[in-house]
Amino acid sequence: MKQLHYDVVVIGGGPAGMAAALKAKEKGATVAIIERNEELGGILNQCIHSGFGLSYFKQELTGPEYAELFINQVIAAGIDVYLETMVIDLSRDRQVKAMNQAGMLLLCAGAIVLAMGCRERTRGAIKIPGSRPAGVLTAGLAQRYVNIENRKPGERIVILGSGDIGLIMARRLTLEGMEVLGVYELMPYANGLYRNIKNCLDDFDIPLHLSTTVTNIIGHPHLQAIEVAKVDENFKVLEDSREVIACDTLLLSIGLIPENELSQKSGVSLNPRTNGPLVNEALETDQPGIFACGNVLHVHDLVDNVTLEAEAAGAAAATYALQQKAEAVVGEKRLAENKYSIPLVAGENVGYTVPAKLTSPTQKAGRILFRVRKPLENAAVIIQSGEKILFQGKPRAFKPSVMEAVQLSPDQINELTAMCDQNSGGQPIIVAVQEVNQ
Repeated sequence: MKQLHYDVVVIGGGPAGMAAALKAKEKGATVAIIERNEELGGILNQCIHSGFGLSYFKQELTGPEYAELFINQVIAAGIDVYLETMVIDLSRDRQVKAMNQAGMLLLCAGAIVLAMGCRERTRGAIKIPGSRPAGVLTAGLAQRYVNIENRKPGERIVILGSGDIGLIMARRLTLEGMEVLGVYELMPYANGLYRNIKNCLDDFDIPLHLSTTVTNIIGHPHLQAIEVAKVDENFKVLEDSREVIACDTLLLSIGLIPENELSQKSGVSLNPRTNGPLVNEALETDQPGIFACGNVLHVHDLVDNVTLEAEAAGAAAATYALQQKAEAVVGEKRLAENKYSIPLVAGENVGYTVPAKLTSPTQKAGRILFRVRKPLENAAVIIQSGEKILFQGKPRAFKPSVMEAVQLSPDQINELTAMCDQNSGGQPIIVAVQEVNQ
């Protein structure tokens, strides 16, 4: 087994992995990227629609264009890249076992950045009744068939779920001459970004049916029809609303799951709400020296946000690894600091927060990300510890499809730090979005 040593090893070569690697390299670390596919770029390579880079690059790019800009930077930076390489184990002491055509590799790292991305939920995750015919596939797989492999998934298509990939594929399939009969969503609101509802459905007269789901799959060996039905506020099927729709393809756009099997192998604790790692303000997991970013941490709405988060993780990983190396060179080991750990708790109407805890707040650690559980027309963010309100936002609308960010000021961070020092652990910080009476 070939053994290699790096300051930082990044697992995953998508937008998160490349951004983290570049920032770690910029900080002076030796860096390697491990990617199981035959090229860098991840999911961006099949996202040929525009809309990427508006925030980060201040220009509108397609997915492959966004990826290419980072791929070129990775090459220019001289970062070691291991393509078509599968990671099969990750230990708590940051040893990565991987395999490729050349054989087995053991990469020993000062720090690890988890950037494996996410995968789509399948039919099995929601247990749709019926037969198991050909013609039922995820929206992302259909996207790859059409955009990369030039294959046609079907003629008459129904989409279950209003996630962004499904919405984008509704438009794409229509442009390619297929008939999209409609998008059906279990929730009483759409889960995709508003711009995708407008640009992908409304502009092409594709109907969106809310509070409606697929209740049966019909056909064998190929899909012939589906049954749909309305649901009430408790998601119970309204029997008199059942309707059979003839179609040959059903696309599932029912959510994404972070790829965290490797994370669990290394002992990283996961958030049961997001299925991503629990991290502190430096994006470090509860396993020292192992960091996480991008969709493996929590599912993002925009790749620009993935990039910014990954850069922070890469910088933190490099700092950790170089500090450990410096201490080893001088033969000294710093005594463990008495760090406090204050949990950030998702309060009223909030699904989760990133970070999930604060261990040593600084000005850079003042950014808190979260999503709301349901649409709110007039509500305000309130962040508090005990009776002390640290932040209160202005009333506005919130949507579950949009990732929210609150940037605490230096004064607020200093106040929080003082509270932590006084409490040596402190009370939990509650992040809530409370509805405001008109």
